Amino acid sequence: MTSLEQRLDKHGYLKDVDIFQDLTSEEIDALGKHAPMREVDAGTLFYSPLDPTEVLFILKAGRVRLYHLSPDGKALTTAILESGTIFGEMALLGQGLSGSYAEALVPCVLCLMSRADVVTLLLGDPRIALRITEMLGRRLIDAERRWSEFAFQSLPQRMAALLLRLAQEPRVRLFGGGTPEVRYTHEQLAEMIGTYRETATKILNDFRAAGWVELRRGKIVILDREALQNADPG
Repeated sequence: MTSLEQRLDKHGYLKDVDIFQDLTSEEIDALGKHAPMREVDAGTLFYSPLDPTEVLFILKAGRVRLYHLSPDGKALTTAILESGTIFGEMALLGQGLSGSYAEALVPCVLCLMSRADVVTLLLGDPRIALRITEMLGRRLIDAERRWSEFAFQSLPQRMAALLLRLAQEPRVRLFGGGTPEVRYTHEQLAEMIGTYRETATKILNDFRAAGWVELRRGKIVILDREALQNADPG
């Protein structure tokens, strides 16, 4: 790829990031000069608690999982991030990855920004600062909902709520008849609701037996949204 092609490629990715929606093409080009691009393969662990550097990641393409590890090594997924968002260990943005691991679930394209560039280029622009504030507010609401589910819902209810939420993702694929496909493995779903893969598989098999979902390799087709919304505690 030539330098021009690389620049156009980066421009195309950055303009799709939520917080840069209000910027002109020239401003996005200027921003791109301070955000080196990095490609990571699916399954790559590209951030861990051992990384001390304050860095902001811009997820331009792909899907990233953030998770914690319990003392016994059990993973708990805290967030699944889609392309067009930001995350990282940067206290000045209210962004914290303390104790978190970041893993690419699919091939990803990332941009990295240093603390100095974030202060100068992002927080110094009221348009971007406002978008960041809105984004952090949405994440706080989502985090509160997740903890409420963990506190008050049974595992089957958590799984049902998770499937419905994942089915609403902007880039979700539709199966024949317009029914959404959730493309996650049983293990990934288990880590999102705080259980083991075997338990998640049993719950999904129960949902299939009830006619609520159809299980396919690497994906789950949602057949009955209403039933999932009213899932019994089990």
